[in-house]
Amino acid sequence: MRVVRALSAALLTLGLAAAPAAADASPSPSQDGTAAPTRAGTSFRTATEIEQGQPATASGSTGDYLYWSFPADTGQRPTVEATVKLPESHASQTWQIDVYDGLRRRQACQYGAQTRIAAADASSVRLACVLRTVRAWSEPWANDPLPGTYYVRLTATGVATADLGLPVDTGVRVDSKDIGGSAAVDGSLAEPLVPGVATKPGQEREDAAVLAGLEPEDGWASGRWSDRWVWSAAGGMLAALAGVGGYALTRGTGRPSRVPST
Repeated sequence: MRVVRALSAALLTLGLAAAPAAADASPSPSQDGTAAPTRAGTSFRTATEIEQGQPATASGSTGDYLYWSFPADTGQRPTVEATVKLPESHASQTWQIDVYDGLRRRQACQYGAQTRIAAADASSVRLACVLRTVRAWSEPWANDPLPGTYYVRLTATGVATADLGLPVDTGVRVDSKDIGGSAAVDGSLAEPLVPGVATKPGQEREDAAVLAGLEPEDGWASGRWSDRWVWSAAGGMLAALAGVGGYALTRGTGRPSRVPST
């Protein structure tokens, strides 16, 4: 029984160590007091950078393409939400939000109202896109989300000619759920997919893309230690504990007194 008690104590210690690690891995909004962005870019190259958890607003015109960018790291499942305040008088409009990765590949939404039709009497429209979990590594032919910069594009489609150029106010916010070790894979990228990552030192040009100015608060985590190892070790400890307990229950108390010794 001393072995069982020792294994139980070790398992409890391991579980207590895993809980803070999982809590610390969740993303948190920036606390540096940076003012929320109040403008949006008009292309991928001029996309306005925003932190996760940081609301951003922008004024624009119906028919414009509005762009923002944000960093997403391994194990995160980003949710992009957008709100558009429409002018008092307008025709029916279809608004759409698209998300692209660092290679400018359009990423599919797991769920959410990515496209919505705003009726002629609607004062606002809300859109949302929940991406798939960001992976640390993927096959070259796959379209899996990978760590790096992501772009948000908001626009209206099928706009009546009379509505083109009407002013609108928009708001965008990105939050992530940390999926943790359940999404871990064996492999990692050499570098996150951010603008300018392929630019070689000494060969920069004035018109070349520069590295994205934003990254996760604790740096890029691709290829680092994952709580997947903690839970794997916990599973091994549980299996060992179950084996010892099963043996203790089934081995009996020895030879029955009624059986003579030979």
